[in-house]
Amino acid sequence: MHSLGKDETTLKKNPSPGQKQWPFIIGKARDASAQVTAMDQEEGSTTLDNIVTQFNTYEDFLDSQITTVDLYYLEDEGLARQLVELGYRGTGEVVKREDFEARKAAIEIARLAQRTQKTTLTSAGKDLQDNFLKALAVREEDNRSGKSVIFIRDRNSHGQEVSGYIDYAHRLKTEDFEVYFSGKKRLLPRPTDMSFYNWDSHIAVCNSTPNYQVIADNPEGLLFKYKKDRKILNVDPKAQPGDNSTRTPIQTELYIQAVIFDHVSRRKT
Repeated sequence: MHSLGKDETTLKKNPSPGQKQWPFIIGKARDASAQVTAMDQEEGSTTLDNIVTQFNTYEDFLDSQITTVDLYYLEDEGLARQLVELGYRGTGEVVKREDFEARKAAIEIARLAQRTQKTTLTSAGKDLQDNFLKALAVREEDNRSGKSVIFIRDRNSHGQEVSGYIDYAHRLKTEDFEVYFSGKKRLLPRPTDMSFYNWDSHIAVCNSTPNYQVIADNPEGLLFKYKKDRKILNVDPKAQPGDNSTRTPIQTELYIQAVIFDHVSRRKT
């Protein structure tokens, strides 16, 4: 029968300070582990979404985790994939096939639903009489992704003459155009638009938008750069508007002057 040695007997009867602390340490570790698990679950969901978005198939994901050294020693791509799937090899996160495919299917379904969902246009069903409102209505759907710049010159509610360039797509996203298409209000330039000038107070303001960058220091006049393809839109009436851009004056009874610049982006987005 095994008998305790002198040192072992001493340890059993008189545990060291470190031994006395172990139950406390283990308890703390368990609490911390529970907190980390909750955080890991949230981070894991985000990580899985990133992986599913980045790779078309589960095999593509597995291949991304395999190094040239792995293939050199294993000499079998299928075996290398299996080892990554089991978590024995790989340079990143371990993702199960069923989790990848389930999340991939959910994302595709969401995308399909978004594509098939019909967007109700604000101008739909309106009896539009003025040419300017008709021109906006024709361009409304296309400008959900940013294409047109509107120039307006007229008088505001205080009788002051104002003019400016409006990013049509940006205004569509940031306000309800129902009041304009229904005739309750007139669309006018604001100090928050791409450019705004009050001819009475001489206040001039320029702002870049999510679609256009304002180039105000050009000696020949104001320019706008379309951010998606980086093409320049020249709004000088004496110059050509630029590549893939057109300038259309609108005959309207609502404003002193109205012009719409349309830009067609050739860059895939």
